[in-house]
Amino acid sequence: MSDTPPPASPSPWSDALLALNLFAVDPAGTGVALRAPAGPVRDAWLARLRATLPPATCVRKMPPMIGAEPLLGGLDLAATLNTGRKVAQPGFLQASNGGIIMAAMAERLPPGTAAILAGVLDDQVCRSAPNGAEEPCRIGLLAFDEGIDEEGLTPVLQDRLALHLDLTRLSHHDCSGGAAISVADLQAARTLLPIIGVPDEVLEALCSTAAAIGAGFVRAPLFALQAARAAAALAGRSVVTMEDAAIAARLVLAPRATWLPAEPPSDDAEQPEPPPPADQAPAEPPPDQDEQDKQPMPPDGAEILLEAAKAAIPQGLLEKLTAEGAKGQPRAGAGRAGAKRKGGQRGRPVGVRAAPPGSGLRLSLIETLRAAAPWQRIRAREKTGAGPLVRVRRDDFRVVRVEQRTRSTTIFLVDASGSSALNRLAEAKGAVELLLADCYKRRDQVAVLAFRGRDAKILLPPTRSLTRAKRSLSGLPGGGGTPLAAGIDAGFSLAEAVRRAGDSPTLVVLTDGRANVSLSGEGGRARADQDARDAGRRLRAAGHKALFVDISPRPNDQARGIAAEMGALYIALPYASAAAVSSAVMAASKRL
Repeated sequence: MSDTPPPASPSPWSDALLALNLFAVDPAGTGVALRAPAGPVRDAWLARLRATLPPATCVRKMPPMIGAEPLLGGLDLAATLNTGRKVAQPGFLQASNGGIIMAAMAERLPPGTAAILAGVLDDQVCRSAPNGAEEPCRIGLLAFDEGIDEEGLTPVLQDRLALHLDLTRLSHHDCSGGAAISVADLQAARTLLPIIGVPDEVLEALCSTAAAIGAGFVRAPLFALQAARAAAALAGRSVVTMEDAAIAARLVLAPRATWLPAEPPSDDAEQPEPPPPADQAPAEPPPDQDEQDKQPMPPDGAEILLEAAKAAIPQGLLEKLTAEGAKGQPRAGAGRAGAKRKGGQRGRPVGVRAAPPGSGLRLSLIETLRAAAPWQRIRAREKTGAGPLVRVRRDDFRVVRVEQRTRSTTIFLVDASGSSALNRLAEAKGAVELLLADCYKRRDQVAVLAFRGRDAKILLPPTRSLTRAKRSLSGLPGGGGTPLAAGIDAGFSLAEAVRRAGDSPTLVVLTDGRANVSLSGEGGRARADQDARDAGRRLRAAGHKALFVDISPRPNDQARGIAAEMGALYIALPYASAAAVSSAVMAASKRL
């Protein structure tokens, strides 16, 4: 074992900035998978990246649900019909050649789009759709992973990005300091990058380190080599050193670790053999042991890289990988079927609309010719000589408009305050179970929130599992004040999350409408009522469907007024039973 101590592990923010610098030096050779929600931490990292890149750098945002034709390019149908020859339309990738692509919500990319990006990252060429010709396409991909819990990038895309950053545990207070490079230093590093040499011992150390921590896939050592060369270029060196390789091991190999390296046996554990008698010659060692003694020991550089990679492995990562391996690796993007059904490419035809064909939209030939027919005489006078029989312009195209039913999520917002809270919660529990019984054939979901005291709490996240619903709703607390505004705001936040997932949320509020706790947690009916009305207006402005069930013994104008501010359908059920609530929700959902 070498006596050289491993380099000290820097802070996560410093590593994130160092990875940013490596990506800026060689975007096409590295790539970044950035796991971080939208917020100040990610904004601070992106601001540093924009300040580091030269002003002329092409940075483009890729639409989340982009199709194959806009990505690769296709046939310009209008120009082709007017000229009588094929006219190609460049795609998003060709337009981004030599620049950086930022893919938001990359965990939701369709499999076909991810496969196209993976092929471009592998070959550095793009095959255009009209004629299949190959064109150079060197792009740097910055993929934002905004998945929740086990959701993440598809493996086919994650394996092709060298730098994996996780900023979810950082706060905006941590985003200060760190080394920043100037544009001039970046240009000098890019100039030096092609001529940097790599010694053989560095290559052996990177490969042995990758194999020791379970990151020994083919791409991992190659990406580590690219990162080490970029680190050397930043330092102004023409040859990669072990210090540059340690940076690559920490940023590239450590996030890919699947097991810890085996610890070498200690000298104390070895029992020495007794010496032979004086009158006997020493026995010859066995052949295997003799060959083992002749094998060279691992180089000191490899041990340093191994220690650097071990120090950078996050706590709990290996335990998480072990647990996922035991229960089966979850499929990337699982549970996001609702988002994939919003493309407008499949479903029941309900008419046509004016739009150019592309992105999988189906052209309505009859309606296109019908729209172009009244203009044929005028267009024939505009050009002399022979021309196409029918002159079609871009504005004439009509595509089929389809309607597809998306999965709906019913969000129960239950008032758990007051002396009769237990009865209302029991009714809500029965209504949820009745609705869940019909969810299996409709592929719908149900969620439950309860508000009491000073805030609201999610008791049951969106689910179709009847067993999980019964377990979550078995013991619901009750009593305290009525923070109706906080409950409406919590329901609004959950509805927004459901909508972003591609589903259609519907809120069902079960309350008497007598709010007495404001958003700040203070008592007072006047302020609490005003806060509840303001929260209702925000819900209405977002366009969410809502049903307000007044369960007070006597229907009151206060509850009716809050329902009007919410834009909700108002139903008075003084003695609401589980069956009555369930029937009212089913009937009202058809009217909303």
